Amino acid sequence: MSRALLTGRLGGRARPAIPIAALLAAVLLSSCSSDIPEDDAAGAASSEQAQDGGEGAKFFDQAAYDRQLALAGTAPRGPADKPWEQMLDPQMTDTAKYAKKGGAKGVHLCFSNAGVFNPWRQVGLKNMKAEVELHEEITKFTVLDAQGKDDKQISDIQELSGKGCDALIVSPNTTATLTPAVQEACGKLPVIVFDRGVQTDCGVTFISPIGGYAYGAAAADFLTGKVAKGGKIVALRISPGVDVLENRWAAAKKAFDKAGLQVAEVKFTDGDPSKAKSIVSDALSRHGTIDGVWMDSGATAVAAVEAFEDAGKDVPPITGEDQQDFLQAWKDKDLTAIAPAYPTFQWRTPVIAALRVLGGQEVPKQWVLPQPVVTEENFDTYYKDGMPPLHYGACGCEKLPGYPGAWGGK
Repeated sequence: MSRALLTGRLGGRARPAIPIAALLAAVLLSSCSSDIPEDDAAGAASSEQAQDGGEGAKFFDQAAYDRQLALAGTAPRGPADKPWEQMLDPQMTDTAKYAKKGGAKGVHLCFSNAGVFNPWRQVGLKNMKAEVELHEEITKFTVLDAQGKDDKQISDIQELSGKGCDALIVSPNTTATLTPAVQEACGKLPVIVFDRGVQTDCGVTFISPIGGYAYGAAAADFLTGKVAKGGKIVALRISPGVDVLENRWAAAKKAFDKAGLQVAEVKFTDGDPSKAKSIVSDALSRHGTIDGVWMDSGATAVAAVEAFEDAGKDVPPITGEDQQDFLQAWKDKDLTAIAPAYPTFQWRTPVIAALRVLGGQEVPKQWVLPQPVVTEENFDTYYKDGMPPLHYGACGCEKLPGYPGAWGGK
């Protein structure tokens, strides 16, 4: 059975859903628009389709939606203080055939990365490299950066497959295009795929948080609890036609319709703060009052806050992300807010998984990680004083070597 891995963290787009997609929501993402390579941002869906959302939307899958929301309420297995090692509803798979002779020692671990073209991926790679430092059994760690280019990553994977690597971690740039390269690599060494998916289940494990429906629903449910029936919502989206974003919006639209809230504006920001600010300012001019702001990515949340301030209006309930600049604004301005996360701690998990595989230990075939939501109650867990604006609170990096300096902190 092949895996229609519906990409995480706004990574490459998944193609038409295959049955496993209904089972695994974990591939959808984080959150930030900046994860999309420039040549992958123009999706197949039109702006009109993307803004419509709901059950009839092109990307909506009821079974995947139900599965993700169920997983969001599931207690994880694993260490309470190490969410990057936790698992949601795992189905374990035997890895004895991949066990390294003499155990997982003297390991040459390799990583084919889609790129570091946004702050989320930059923080994530720092996490991964620091995790490697914790394991003396890893004697060599080779990383090749595809720079957001499919053809380069195909070449990178082919190079790493013949470079003496004991295991290969892959974060694909796009879904369908990278599938043959990953399939070929699987015939040569154990492959761990994470964050973004491919349309094959040949990898030993696929690692990602819960997914886009859970993310979008968490943000929308917060607003439906804060805004009275008939209230006006502005929805700020990043790009049309990207499954993770479409799933977030579809889940939100369902929640707003059910609660009787008016979606007064649905606009795409392209991840541009100035555009986001202009959209909110125009909405205030047209509608007079906006009762809530929902976002499928929090990268431009601070700009939305500034639009209300410039108009001399109180900031209504707003959703963002675990990016430090938004958390700082939340703290400084005492916002009524929530911040779903597509946690960067997931970058630690592939290293741990690779060592377990090389040690012949079982791992989940679909390693679904928790997907935290920053709330008023747990805010202090994710806000870290002195961290740079583009840091991410759900990094799970606080006890890693070099923290906080290696992450830009004071």
